[in-house]
Order: sequence, then C-alpha cells, then structure tokens
Amino acid sequence: MKTKVVVTGMGAISPIGNTVEEFSVSLKAGKSGVGPITLFDASEFDVKIAGEVKNFDPSRWIDKKDARKMARFTQFAVAAAAQALEQAGLVEPTPADGIAEGAKPRLKTTPERTGIVLGNGIGGWEVVEESFRKMIASGPRRMLPLTVPLMINNEAAGNISMIYGTKGPAFTQVTACASGTDALGQALDLIRAGRCDVVIAGGTEAAIVPFAIGGFQMLKALSTKRNNEPEKASRPFDADRDGFVMGEGAGILILESEEHAKKRGAKILAEFAGYGATADAYHITAPDPSGEGGARAIKAALEDAGLRPEEVQYYNAHGTSTEINDPTETKMIKLAFGDHAYKLKVSSTKSMTGHCIAGGGGLEAIACILAITEGYYPPTINLENPDPECDLDYVPNKVQYGTIDAAASGSLGFGGHNGVVVFKRYGK
Repeated sequence: MKTKVVVTGMGAISPIGNTVEEFSVSLKAGKSGVGPITLFDASEFDVKIAGEVKNFDPSRWIDKKDARKMARFTQFAVAAAAQALEQAGLVEPTPADGIAEGAKPRLKTTPERTGIVLGNGIGGWEVVEESFRKMIASGPRRMLPLTVPLMINNEAAGNISMIYGTKGPAFTQVTACASGTDALGQALDLIRAGRCDVVIAGGTEAAIVPFAIGGFQMLKALSTKRNNEPEKASRPFDADRDGFVMGEGAGILILESEEHAKKRGAKILAEFAGYGATADAYHITAPDPSGEGGARAIKAALEDAGLRPEEVQYYNAHGTSTEINDPTETKMIKLAFGDHAYKLKVSSTKSMTGHCIAGGGGLEAIACILAITEGYYPPTINLENPDPECDLDYVPNKVQYGTIDAAASGSLGFGGHNGVVVFKRYGK
C-alpha cells in the first residue's frame, strides 16, 4: 500500500502577490501581473513586457548578509520556503520586521529525514550576464568572485538546506518548463520510498534578463503585439494570442507522510495523490501535436492517484498562450479525460502571472490546492475571442465557485517533457 503524502504548507512569490494569501486574492480577482519590463532597459528589444515580481524585499525572510550571496531565483525560493515552513508549523513565525542578522531558524523535524527537491530551468542568468560583461570589458580578474555558486541551478536547494539545517537529499530537477512539476513528483516518490518524512519541494525562476528575453524572442516564442497593453498580452486559448509572456517567481510546498503530519498535529491542506511523467520523443521545443505524450502523463497521474477521469473537477493547464501549445494541450486533455473533458473546468493561471518557467509548476500546484480548499476555479483572463480548436470550458475571464474534490496541474517542457500532478481534498 502506498504511503499517503499530504501538503502542510505553501509559499508563493509571484507577479500577482508575494504570499499565498495575496496570490489567491489576485487569482480570484483575475488580476494581471504583466507590465513593462523594469529590471533592465528593454528599449532595443521587440519584447518590452513581462510578469515581474514586484515590491520584493528579501530581508523579510532572509538574513541580509545571506541574501547578498544569492541570485534572484534563489532569493525567491528561500522566501517561499520560509512562508511554507511557517504555515506548516515547522519553524517559528518570521518577525514582523524581518529576519535578524545572523539568525538561524530551528527546523522542527529530524534533519536527516528532511529533504529538498526544487525545479529550476535556467539558474542565475543575471549573474552570468554581469560577470561576462566584466570579463569582456576588463578581463577575468574583474568577474564576480561568486559567479559560479550564484549562477548554478542547485544553489536554491543548497541555500535552503544550509539555512534550515536539512541533511536529507537535496536535489534540483531540470526539465525546462516542467521542472517545478517534476520536482514535486520526485519529492512525492522520496516520501513514498521511505527516504524522507518531510520534503520542501517546488520550483523557482528569475529569467527576466536580456539574454533570456533575447533568446526566446529569437525563437518567436514571446508576445510582441501588446507592448502598449501588457495586461492583455497573455491570452491562452484565445485566437488572437501571439506568444507567451515571461514571468518569474517561486512556489514551494511542504510535503509530509500522513503519519508524520498527524503525529505532530499538523493542519493538513490537501493530499498529494498522484504524479505522471512522459517524454514526447518528438521535437526540441514543440510538443507532439497529437497530444499523445501529455495525455499519457495525465492518465499515469490519475492512475497513481487512484482516480477516474470523471472524479477530477479542475485542471490547471500549461496554457502558455502560444500558437502551438494551446490547441495541442486541448487535444491532450480530450485524449486523457474522454467525454469528461467537456465537463471539466480548465484554466491557465499563466494568463495572469505570465510563464514563470520552473516557478510555474510550484505556483500552479498551489492554485490547485487553493481551488480545493477555498472552492473556486481560477479564471483564464483575456479569453475574448476563443480559438475554435480550443473548445473546452476554460473559465473565461471571471472566477467561478464550486466544490472541488480533486484537481490536476500539467506542465510541458522544451525537449518534450510532460509532468502532471494530482491533488485531492484530504479525507475524501
């Protein structure tokens, strides 16, 4: 019999809020977090908009000295992890005036039985860019001394481990846009295998930098038509979509075995019931247009969760707002859910956050859990002219309310990676 895995804490840093509470309020309001790029001068770029994290003060959650030794994606992960651990009751509440210098929070778990699995697709590219400019201008001796430890993908997991003293596995999952979702799946497996009692898991990304924006622009993947109305640019399943909008942020969950959570009297938010992963074996950037690979991932996740398709009420789609993704994902959902696909509520929260790459998997899992615990279907905003090929119920433009006992979230990554996670109302 499989070990039951539950969620006891959540943390969010996003373009629409820097706590789970703010994130949820924005989802219900259909608020767009997309605006003009302020993190760098985008005047020479065709793309001038992104879903930036706003008003982020790392000192609220991170020792200022430590924060200076972290790239932006790591700061996001550490801040979201601090929120999640606090909600789970595994650390003392963060002081209102922020973390005191030199403070080391004490984790209320067995360090050797506590793991970390984080998804990150790109790493600290702002650090790479700065060091590369310095090297070209003045030689290698002018590079940032901490270039390598700041830039590499695993440093978010490493920093969380050092801050909280976790001594179990600390992994980083890199499967492009599916990284955050796959990290959750790997964490689920760690607990089921008996290797950990608690895992800090999710995804983080901070890729609103010239090199990343320029690279995706050259792929013709980003929206360029709505620089003057950025809040309208991310429009999944709409016939007038013209590409995705880069976002950033982190979504972190605290996962525990049910036995461990109940033994310590934790409040359980939801059951993490299933995970499925497949590869398309088709193309370096495009999904298999048949939707077969993604459909297999959904079916595998449902089987793992012990659910029939008709027992799922909500599906948080990858929903990037690109020409190829949206109709392909619609096919994928139909193949997996059959006739129930037309009764299923499907939405893309990327319409509000933009595409947060690895951070998206964590944030979208949180959206599923909020849907279950608060009883609402997040909308797909900007769905004004539906694509005839996208003919499911995408919760257009306004939040809807209802009882949700099971929700799933899917992510599709460059290289043909498909990951799907399933959450259930605890006790159902």
